[in-house]
Amino acid sequence: MTPADEILDMVDENDEVVGQVPRGEATERGLRHRCVFIEARDAAGRLFVHRRTASKLVFPSHYDMFVGGVVGAGESYDEAALREAEEELGVSGLPRPVPLFKFLYEDPGHSWWSYVYEVRCELPVAPQPEEVAWHTFLTDTELQERLGTWAWVPDGLAAYHRLREFRAGGGAGATA
Repeated sequence: MTPADEILDMVDENDEVVGQVPRGEATERGLRHRCVFIEARDAAGRLFVHRRTASKLVFPSHYDMFVGGVVGAGESYDEAALREAEEELGVSGLPRPVPLFKFLYEDPGHSWWSYVYEVRCELPVAPQPEEVAWHTFLTDTELQERLGTWAWVPDGLAAYHRLREFRAGGGAGATA
C-alpha cells in the first residue's frame, strides 16, 4: 500500500467524522481530515528540524520543525502522535507525546484538524529516509535565524506560531 492509499477519516468543522477516503483523494480534493504535529527536543533541549523528501504528497522538499502526519481512519490523535514520532525519528520506546492544543489549519486546497504535541527524545535518532531528506537539532535561536530564509511547510509554520502564542499565554486553553 502506498501513502496515497492509506484510509483517512474525513471530518467536519467540529472535528466529527463524516466519512472515509484514501489519503490521495483527500489531498487531491482538499478534504478536511486530521493531522498531528509533534515538537521533538533532544536531551539538551534542541529542536529536531528536518527537510521533507521530494516524494512527499504535501509540501515536498520543505523544512519542518515538527514530526508528524495524518491520523489514520479510526486512530486517535494520541495513537497517531506516538506512531508518527517514532516512525519519523526512527526510534522505538519513545515516551508518549504530551498533547498541548488543537486547531483547524486551512489554506487554499488544504484543511485539517491539527493536534500539537511535545516529546523529549533522548534516544539516538535514525530518521525514516522515505520521510526525511536531511535533519539536525537546532536551538530556539538557531531556528529563529532560519525562519525567514528556509522554505517551511506552511502548516508547520502555522503550528509553530500558535505554539509560541500558547506558551506565551501560560499554556492555557486550546486555539481553534
